[in-house]
Amino acid sequence: MPVRPDPGRHPVTGAHGAVDAVWKAESARIIAALTRMVHDVGLAEELAQDALLAALEQWPARGVPDNPGAWLTTAAKRRAVDHLRRARRLETRQAELAREADQRDDLPESQDDVLRLMFLSCHPVLPTEARVALTLRLVAGLTPEEIARAFLDNEPRVIRRISDAKRTLAREGVPFELPGTDELAGRLSSVLEVVYLVFNEGYSATAGDDLLRPGLCLEALRLGRLLAELAPGQAEVHGLVALMEIQASRTAARTGQDGEPVQLHEQNRGRWDPLLIRRGFTAMLRARDLGGPPGPYVLQAAIAVCHAQARTAEDTDWAQIASLYDALVRLRPTPVVRLNRAVALGMAHGPHAGLEVVDALVVDPALRDYHLLPAVRGDLLVRLGREAEARREFERAAALTRNAAERAFLSRRASGLRSDDGPTLEQAAAEFLGGLDGQTARSYGQTLRRLCLALGGRLPLASLSADDVARVFDTAWGRTAARTWNRHRSATRSFGAWAGLADLTANVDRRPQTPCETAYLGAEVLDALWRLPGLPLREHTLWRLLHESGAGVRAVLSLDVEDLDLDDRRARAGAGWVGWRSGTAGLLPELLGGRRRGPLFLADRRPAPARPVAAADLCPETGRGRLSYERAEYLFKHTTRPLDPAGDGYTLRQLRSRQPKRRRPQ
Repeated sequence: MPVRPDPGRHPVTGAHGAVDAVWKAESARIIAALTRMVHDVGLAEELAQDALLAALEQWPARGVPDNPGAWLTTAAKRRAVDHLRRARRLETRQAELAREADQRDDLPESQDDVLRLMFLSCHPVLPTEARVALTLRLVAGLTPEEIARAFLDNEPRVIRRISDAKRTLAREGVPFELPGTDELAGRLSSVLEVVYLVFNEGYSATAGDDLLRPGLCLEALRLGRLLAELAPGQAEVHGLVALMEIQASRTAARTGQDGEPVQLHEQNRGRWDPLLIRRGFTAMLRARDLGGPPGPYVLQAAIAVCHAQARTAEDTDWAQIASLYDALVRLRPTPVVRLNRAVALGMAHGPHAGLEVVDALVVDPALRDYHLLPAVRGDLLVRLGREAEARREFERAAALTRNAAERAFLSRRASGLRSDDGPTLEQAAAEFLGGLDGQTARSYGQTLRRLCLALGGRLPLASLSADDVARVFDTAWGRTAARTWNRHRSATRSFGAWAGLADLTANVDRRPQTPCETAYLGAEVLDALWRLPGLPLREHTLWRLLHESGAGVRAVLSLDVEDLDLDDRRARAGAGWVGWRSGTAGLLPELLGGRRRGPLFLADRRPAPARPVAAADLCPETGRGRLSYERAEYLFKHTTRPLDPAGDGYTLRQLRSRQPKRRRPQ
C-alpha cells in the first residue's frame, strides 16, 4: 500500500495526529463492519483497537498511507479473520471472509452497518447513561477520557459503564441488525433521544463552571447529520437535525464576555450563525417534504424556526409558538414540555396565563429538583410586580442548579429584587440543627434541606404554612415507605414546635407502619454480589461491613475514621460498637488511603457552594462530604438489579444476615 511521508512535520507527531483524525472519522464504520463479521460489539472494538495500535507502531516509520481509513479497515478485518479461524467459528465462511479482507483498500463500507451500530449502541435494554457513553465511544470515536471530561465524570466510571453496556448487549443476545417495521419507531426514538441528550449537555451544561460545552454540540450535530444520511426517509431524523442546527446557530450570542448566560430575548441576533440557520431550514424542508403528521422533533424544530425567523425579539410570533406547544404536549405530555408551554403562554397571553400552568406543575415530583421551574416562576412573578416572591424563586433556582454560570446569573437576578424582612426558613433551620446532637442533626437535616430546596431557603419563616409542607411531602416523599414518611413528619413537627409555629404537619397524616420480616440475601446472591466484576472499593467495603456487622445502614454511614479500631476490628457507634470480620478488614486500609479524620464513607465529589454541609460531615483532608443514605441505597439497588429475579434490585437492609449485636465498650 503506498505511503506518503510528510517532510514538513515530525514523523511521530504527524502520524499520531493522522491516527487520531482517521479514528474519529472512520471508527464507526470499522467497528460496524467488524461487528457484522464477529457478531460481538465488544470484540469488534478490541479488534479495531488492535489495528489502531498497529497504525501507531508502523505509520511513524513508514509514513501515513494514502487511504488511512482503508488501511485501518483492512488491518482490523484481517485480525477478525485470524480470530475467527483460531476460535473455529464460521468455518464455512472463512474463505469468504478472507477474500473480503483482501479486497482493494478503497472498497466502500456498507452504510447500513453504521446504522446498525447506532441502533445497537442505543438499544433500550441499556440505561440512558450507558447508551450515551457507548454511542460516543463506538459511533463518535471519543475516548473514555474525552467522554469523562465532557460530562464532568471520572474516566474509570465511564470505562466501567461502557464495559457493562457491552456485556449487557452480549448477555441479552441483542442482534446486530436493523429493527423491523413494527419496532422501528420506538427504536429510532431511542437513538434520537441519545443524540439530543448529547447535544443538550453541550448546549446547556447541567454541571460545571461553563454554560456551554461546544465539543458535545459538534459531536451531536455530526451524529445527527450522519443519521440523516443513513435514514433519509425518516422525518423525525431531519426534524432533530433542524432543531440542533438552529439552536447551535445561537451559540455565540448565548453568553456574555464573562461567560454569563444571555437570555433569548436579550441576545444580539446579528451574532446568530446564518449558515447553521440555513442548514436548519433545509433540514426542516426535508422533514416536511416527507409528509405525515409531525412528530415531537419536527414540532420542536418548527418552534426553533419561529424564533429564527423573527428579526427582533418583539417580532416573535408567540401565539404560533404556543399553538405548536399545544400540539407537542398532546404528543409528549412530559413535565418539561408543559413548563416550556407555560413560558409560551405567558408571552402570548400574559404572565397570569403562564403562572397558572406553572403553579400546577409545582406539585409534580419529576420537577422537584429542576432549577428551571422556580426560574420560570420567578420570571412570571417579576412581570406581575411580585418582586419579593420572585426573589425567593430565583434564589431557590440558584440553589438547585449544578452549573456555576447559571448559579451566578440567577443569584444576580435575585439580588436586584426586593426581599422580605424577618428570619428565613434557612436561618431558622440552621439554628435549630445547631442545637442537636450529631446523628439527630444529620437525620433532621435531610428533612429541612428538602424543605429549603422545595420552598426556597429565603422563605420568611412566618409565612411557612401547613399547606406548603403538605405539598413538599407529596412531591418529595409521596412514594416512600411509611417509616420514611413518618420520620420526616416527626422532624418537621419538632422544627415547627421549636420555631413556635402552628402545627406544620396538620395536613400530613401519620402513616400506619406494618411490621414485616426483611428478606435477607441468601448465600448464593451474596456470592454472586462479591464476584461482580469492577466493584467500586467504597461500595464493596460498605456492603461487606453492613453484612458482617449486622448494624443499621445509618449507623454505619455515620462512622468516622477516628471511630475505627482496625486492630480489634471494631468501631465506636453511639453507646456501642460495630464489629466486622476479615472481608471488611482487608478492604478498610485501602479505602482509608492514609486518611486520619472525617467520615469513613465519602461522597463522589465535593459539595457545591450552594449546598453547604455540616462540618461533622465534611472530610478536612479531601473536602468531600459524607456519603448520603439515599445515594448509597440507589447505588446498591442499581448494582443488584441483574441479581434480583424481579429486576428491582435489593435494599441495603437486606445485607444484614442477622440482627445487630453491638459489642459494648470494654
